[in-house]
Amino acid sequence: MKKKYIVTLTAEERQILREMVSRGKAAARKLMHARILLRADAAEGGPAWKDPAIAQALEVGGATVERVRERFVEEGFEAALERRKTRREYRRKLDGEAEAHLIALACSQAPEGHSRWTLRLLAERMVQLEYVDSVSKDTVRRALKKTN
Repeated sequence: MKKKYIVTLTAEERQILREMVSRGKAAARKLMHARILLRADAAEGGPAWKDPAIAQALEVGGATVERVRERFVEEGFEAALERRKTRREYRRKLDGEAEAHLIALACSQAPEGHSRWTLRLLAERMVQLEYVDSVSKDTVRRALKKTN
C-alpha cells in the first residue's frame, strides 16, 4: 500500500531535529515526534523507515507515527512537533451582567428560613429571577471565588 503522507525534510529541518534530539532539552513528546520525523524522512539521504519499524524502534503506537506524518504534511514542520491547540469552544453560562446580579444576590439578605445563602440556593434564585436559563452550583462557586 502506497503511503499517503510522505515526510521529506529539508537539510535545515533535519539539522534542527538532530540538534533537538541530541540536546534532549525539550518536552518528551516533542523529542519523540522529532525522532519519528527523522526516521520517516524520505528525502534523499533519509532513512525512510516504514511505520511499523518506527513504532517498534521508538516503542510508540503505529497510530502515533501516522498522526505525526499527517500533521507534518498537512500542517507543517512546527505543527508536527508542537501539541495541538484545543478546538473546543466554551460558552460561558454567566456573562459579566449575570455575574454582577449573582454578586448582588449573594450580598443581599438570605431568604426566609435560611441563615445564609448556599450555592444551591443562589443557583436556584438566579434561574427563578431569569438571569440565566440554568446554572450549576459549581458555576456559581467559581464565579464567587473569582470575586472574593
